[in-house]
Amino acid sequence: MTGDDGDRSTVPDLLTGLATTRAIRRIAPDPICDEDLSTILWHATRAPSGTNRQPTRFVVLRDGPIAAKAKAVLGRGFREGWAAKIGDVGYDEGSGLDPNSRKGRQRAVMEYFVEHFEETPVVVLPCLVRYREPYPGEGASVYPACQNLLLAARALGYGGVMTGWHANVEDELRVLLGIPDEVVISATIPLGRPLGKHGPVRRLPLRDVVFDDAWGQPAGWATDPDGTRFAGPPPSTQWIAGDR
Repeated sequence: MTGDDGDRSTVPDLLTGLATTRAIRRIAPDPICDEDLSTILWHATRAPSGTNRQPTRFVVLRDGPIAAKAKAVLGRGFREGWAAKIGDVGYDEGSGLDPNSRKGRQRAVMEYFVEHFEETPVVVLPCLVRYREPYPGEGASVYPACQNLLLAARALGYGGVMTGWHANVEDELRVLLGIPDEVVISATIPLGRPLGKHGPVRRLPLRDVVFDDAWGQPAGWATDPDGTRFAGPPPSTQWIAGDR
């Protein structure tokens, strides 16, 4: 199955895919066929890595007995993560309590995500096989593969989101899945058919994030395409910057 409606002619071109791949958290329980899942993972492995070491491995959780247990463990960890985030980002006050506000809709999506996590048809754990001591830049050899995976899923009409809430239950998850100590669980990516849809994403204006020649110097040539819609940083970032 390919494209948003199963037609290969609907597969987006590369730039359209880059501009419209949203974080999908409302996922249908329908399974992903073997062919599509293999295609998604193959494209994920095309990502670059330092010295072409290719240290990324993918643990794929589908409908097997161990997978069901792992999804249950992850679901608990994700609900714990969401419970902590509610207060941190203010989803429990103001517009976060208004179901018609943007923040209220975001809260509803997140609640659906964590409450239905175990129903996710495919959960991918991208892992990094360490070949040296931990260092700040080691994610450069695994996260490009995660983005490739999400873009390939988008091309075939699926969606997902890269998350880190497995950290809440990582010790238990490692034992259950037999993941060696030298292997890093770098992310958790739920995948499936979106209950919503992909579309243009909102980001900061290009002028706010691109500098020319030196830090803080405006880049007059860096302009957003006509019709671009924008979103500011999350509240926590604004608080750090003193802009609350």
